[in-house]
Amino acid sequence: MISKNQFKFIRQLEQKKFRRREGLFVAEGTKVVGDLLQRHQPHSVYATAEWIKNNPTTEATEVSDDELRRLSFQQHPQQVLALFPLPQGPKGVIPETVANLRSFTTEGMQEGLSLALDGIQDPGNLGTIIRIADWFGISTIYCSDDTVDAYNPKVVQATMGSIARVNIIYIDLTALLKSLPQDFPVYGTFLDGENIYTQELSNHGLIIMGNEGNGISGEVRALVNRRLLIPNFHNGDTVDSLNVAIATAITCSEFRRRQ
Repeated sequence: MISKNQFKFIRQLEQKKFRRREGLFVAEGTKVVGDLLQRHQPHSVYATAEWIKNNPTTEATEVSDDELRRLSFQQHPQQVLALFPLPQGPKGVIPETVANLRSFTTEGMQEGLSLALDGIQDPGNLGTIIRIADWFGISTIYCSDDTVDAYNPKVVQATMGSIARVNIIYIDLTALLKSLPQDFPVYGTFLDGENIYTQELSNHGLIIMGNEGNGISGEVRALVNRRLLIPNFHNGDTVDSLNVAIATAITCSEFRRRQ
């Protein structure tokens, strides 16, 4: 049996302030928890007898199906819920000075592509973008401070385990961009940009994706030096924009296709 205090503790982790205070986040389901267990030591695991039988090397508290449903943030929980520590150390630390920021960011960026997310609000979109980054071999995503928390249970679930393999850094995007060398490739998608299918694309750089409704913010927009457009191919009226996760997938795919 799970105590009332344990139940209350886990449910509180739905809120960002409690995740930060406790340094923990919730992951659910055999796929998501399984991927995280390959790389991270859990704080605690709550699972059905079937899951425990299939994962004998993982220490877990056995719960009934009913208890799991009460604990879960999902409509249809799948056998296991686990608490993991929030990432710590250099990959989660925001440098205090611009000089440190320059060293912190450009060393990794020079070797490949990174994503930057400017004000993404929908948990499903963020989770899908993390999954897209994982698929296309992009290991780091920089998020503006007003982007939804990547360790929100809805985001974690939408990543389908990719959150175990992608570094997510919350940072002042304007300061980040200003710290980069002047000729560093900074890409952004705009309705008045240049056709992505005809433009030269580098094998390294930063790809910025903007807010679902407003796109890339003014301050960040001014620091983009390579403006791209995903053209439409309709013969008449059509939607005026793409979902940001779909746009991210198309953009990343075109960069990788060139390589």
